[in-house]
Amino acid sequence: MQLGTRWTSGDEPPAAVPAVLRAQIHAVDRALPADDLGQPRPRWTLTFLEGRPIAELDTGVIVEATASGEAIVRHDDEDDFA
Repeated sequence: MQLGTRWTSGDEPPAAVPAVLRAQIHAVDRALPADDLGQPRPRWTLTFLEGRPIAELDTGVIVEATASGEAIVRHDDEDDFA
């Protein structure tokens, strides 16, 4: 069993986040709009499903490793799963 972790977007992901996800997580963080109102930044949650890492942002953006080992980015309302 692997336990997940949480961290704030824009912060460096914890060591528990697999390398395969890191570039896409950073790309999502860079694409988030700036918040001029001072609201808290969304948080990432790392979990594992059938041994594959999945990082989900509070906004619904998901970065996950496919069965072939590549990282994809999708939104939680998309019907197709890798």
